[in-house]
Amino acid sequence: MKRFLTEDWVVTFLSIPLLILALFADHLNGGPKIPDTLITLEAWKNIGQFFIIALILLFVGNRILGRPMRGLLVSFIVIFAIAVLAQWVAKLEAVKFYGFEAVFFSVLFGLLVRNLFRVPEWLKPAIQGEFFIKIGVVCLGATVLFSDVMKSGFAGLIQAVMVVSIVWFFAYWLARKFKVERATAMTLASGCSICGVSACITAAGVAGTDKKQLSYICSVVLIIVVPMIYLMPWLAEMIVPLITDDPVTQQEITGAWIGGTIDTTSGVVASSEAAGTIAENTAVVVKATQNVLIGVVAFFIALYLSTRSANGGMTRPSFGIVWEKFPKFILGFVVASALFSILQSNDMLTLNDSGKIVETSLAKNFSTFFFSLSFVCIGMDTRLKDIVSRENRRVLWSFVCAQLFNIVVTLFLAWLMFGIVKPELLG
Repeated sequence: MKRFLTEDWVVTFLSIPLLILALFADHLNGGPKIPDTLITLEAWKNIGQFFIIALILLFVGNRILGRPMRGLLVSFIVIFAIAVLAQWVAKLEAVKFYGFEAVFFSVLFGLLVRNLFRVPEWLKPAIQGEFFIKIGVVCLGATVLFSDVMKSGFAGLIQAVMVVSIVWFFAYWLARKFKVERATAMTLASGCSICGVSACITAAGVAGTDKKQLSYICSVVLIIVVPMIYLMPWLAEMIVPLITDDPVTQQEITGAWIGGTIDTTSGVVASSEAAGTIAENTAVVVKATQNVLIGVVAFFIALYLSTRSANGGMTRPSFGIVWEKFPKFILGFVVASALFSILQSNDMLTLNDSGKIVETSLAKNFSTFFFSLSFVCIGMDTRLKDIVSRENRRVLWSFVCAQLFNIVVTLFLAWLMFGIVKPELLG
């Protein structure tokens, strides 16, 4: 049983009750929702439900893992309150207009606490960013449905695979040229090529990335995505009409371009919405397709690391080493995705009045809130002094250059797959 007493396994098992709650969302009136106000009784009822759920999982997880329990409640109350504040600020209309997400404010508020005040000892017990974000990743799996991936068809699937492959290897190569440490370079490449923060956490778990470096990369991802929300539609409006005259194809290329370059799903939605319904649908589906590749990339990173010997030489790949390095919570992500996809394909999930699936919506709420908790912790673990260090400047320039490369390559692939290949197949 000792092999299961690791954070990855414990988090995976603790996520099961959340997925069960999501499956019964229709009978729970949709389950707890992230409130957009703090002045109604219903909003505080939802907040209370999130608090109880998160507190139980934290206490049970720490008890199983043998972590100190003293001071955990008081510490968690503060972190939870900051996460709620971040969620509320992100729901303000003015903030939503500019595309800032809850996780951005979670990091920001955590940074302010860490750098304007000294984090006291009593606040540290619940600062467990990886614990919270791994639960969020497992719940995120329930929102990645195979049917959404198939909506983009052959074109979207091939584009996603090619974008992830090309951008990952380029970003990794570039980061190493900038003399970024190997594990950090793998984390950076995964965040840039797949789906931002979720991919960073996954790759860091496999590669053994330093927590401070992981915190910094996540912060960079969340900061850079904000200007890209506005940059990408503007670029698409200028460039895509020069490629094709067909309005439907224009929207598909625009959506595929946005979905393949912006590193957060909500950012993809916000950016593609103005381009039209077809563009938005294509962008979300392409993004979902790339999300599926989180586990694939994690497997290949683990496979590569299994070939590296202690002295830096090459050895025969070992399944045992691959299994040891592979993040077990990604198995939860994959199983959740498969389970909810099978249920949807058999018409066993429920649509609400807006046409959204009730069960996956609740899973998304769980994922979003645990992400928010985790990023409060990440902010509290990050010093601004570390961010401007020489090592982190190399990471920043590596990410920015890789993202510029991503924009160019993804435009070409979006045009190739949706402007040439797909019309040829349909024609």
